[in-house]
Amino acid sequence: MDADFRFCACSPAFKRPFGAVRAGERIQFHLKIRRTLYPYHVWLAVREDGGAFRLLPMSWCGLEEGFNVYEGELTLSVGLYFYRFEVDLFGRWVKVGGDEDLESSVGGEAEDFQLTVYDPAFRTPDWFKGGFLYQILVDRFCRGKGPVRTRPDAVLHENWGELPEFRPQNGGIWNHDFFGGNLYGVTEKLDDLRALGVTALYLCPVFEAASNHKYDTGDYLKIDEGFGGESAFDELIAEAGKRGIRVILDGVFNHTGDDSLYFNRYGRYPTVGAWQSEQSPFYGWYHFTEFPDRYDCWWGVKTLPALNKLNPEVRELIAGKKGVVRHWAERGAAGFRLDVVDELPDDLVREIRTALKEVRPDGLLLGEVWEDASNKISYGARRQYFWGRELDGCMNYPLKDGILEYVCTGRAEELRRPLRLLLEHYPAPAVHCLMNILGTHDTVRLLTRVGASARPETREARAAFSLSPEELRRGIARVRQASLLQFTLPGVPCVFYGDEAGVQGFEDPFNRRTYPWGGENRELLEWYRFLGKLRALPVFRTGSYREILASGGLFVFERRSGRDCVLVGVNCEKNDYCTNLHGMFLNRQTGERVRKLKIPAGGCAVLTSL
Repeated sequence: MDADFRFCACSPAFKRPFGAVRAGERIQFHLKIRRTLYPYHVWLAVREDGGAFRLLPMSWCGLEEGFNVYEGELTLSVGLYFYRFEVDLFGRWVKVGGDEDLESSVGGEAEDFQLTVYDPAFRTPDWFKGGFLYQILVDRFCRGKGPVRTRPDAVLHENWGELPEFRPQNGGIWNHDFFGGNLYGVTEKLDDLRALGVTALYLCPVFEAASNHKYDTGDYLKIDEGFGGESAFDELIAEAGKRGIRVILDGVFNHTGDDSLYFNRYGRYPTVGAWQSEQSPFYGWYHFTEFPDRYDCWWGVKTLPALNKLNPEVRELIAGKKGVVRHWAERGAAGFRLDVVDELPDDLVREIRTALKEVRPDGLLLGEVWEDASNKISYGARRQYFWGRELDGCMNYPLKDGILEYVCTGRAEELRRPLRLLLEHYPAPAVHCLMNILGTHDTVRLLTRVGASARPETREARAAFSLSPEELRRGIARVRQASLLQFTLPGVPCVFYGDEAGVQGFEDPFNRRTYPWGGENRELLEWYRFLGKLRALPVFRTGSYREILASGGLFVFERRSGRDCVLVGVNCEKNDYCTNLHGMFLNRQTGERVRKLKIPAGGCAVLTSL
């Protein structure tokens, strides 16, 4: 903190309540000013996003350890706000903002503090909290019963363990190589997933599409025949439900495939698609700058033409009475993860939420956001994801980056800073529904990310890469540390299929190898089963979080709910760490009753109260 001014946004001694607040809730602030400064006036300066500051006078309320304490309070309506303090030292004005740790700072580097104010009616699904989410790329997970069905232009790998195709074919990489994984295969492995502790599946797209990844939707209202079609979907929903596992679908509503019912560039569908004619009923669903070959598409990828989200018919397809969201929610989907949600207008996201919640009041709506979702700016507009009217949660990339930087560099501040920001900026109902990831279909495999000493320069070298014995040893140790944090920090852990089995790989498609059934890394698999059992503790549903130590290479925190307490510690330093505890605890890894928290160098520990 600043030597003369003291404030910390994440401490109840300075701001109550902690974090985002409900509209109409009273917010109290305390600013400490060194007694020798003799301020003439002290103000709390507050502005709504895009507006001007208004000054609210703060009053003196006492003296504390050589500091005068000033207090102020306010209530706000739903929205995003920023605040700071302004002090008049008899003509010398001082603006007190915050540093990267949300503590008081003055001068050019000080930034305004953020305050998220959300709808008091905001509720998120209780069934998701405290759970364990598992992401599956269906083609690469398991080849189930029945014949393998592929399109005429597809290439089917005969060997399940082969490397996915990464070399350009006919001028590009078309993602037309398949391994034959299907929804029947997912159903066959439900018992394995339940034994792992999984409570929900997040399926990468399963709707009809030309590619192996299915992010190029061909028909939103059909399950891809290569995945088993509608019968395989219905069977999965039914069998997963029997095991207490819910299924979340990928909602890819920003774009379709060019090989689709709606665009139909290759004439494979009986409809007249937008690419075929300006008189097509789907022509207005896209934006052509020069018909037919120049059109808006996702990130310039011509096979992914972007939908016109302002078109009423497009909105009806997605969120209408007979639209995609309601259709699949009625068929048993427990919710959606919205792909590239920042490409969708806020009002469309609200319509999607309404459609989902009307069919399933406990339906879950997650979004793909790579930054702080509470203050995200997209296409020049501030997004409203967490005002309580849009998303229930989002993919937690800031936490992912913080965890991985910490375990790889040994600097606890790499995790402390993004974690503090998230807990301060996000509403509590959303915090407990955050999708805590360490790897996805868009990122380097977890074991490779934390184990590899360097990234090979060529794609050929990356294709052939495998961790050395020393890199593997180091990688497994870091995966244990990172995954313990992932499973115990606020939010819901989401494991990308195969990370628990030790799958390696750099960027797409090397990170999309098949699941190694029968060849799993047993050490890691047993560790994730331990974590899955740990997640069953009630404290991880909505328990409070308190940082105990975040210094050097040590990170220790507490989760608490009533009398239940969990202590988690990670040690990235070269020496063991040990401290006395108040009371008796159970070491969950060894089964011992202990009165000390001991964390070995390069290791981790988790204790629960008795």
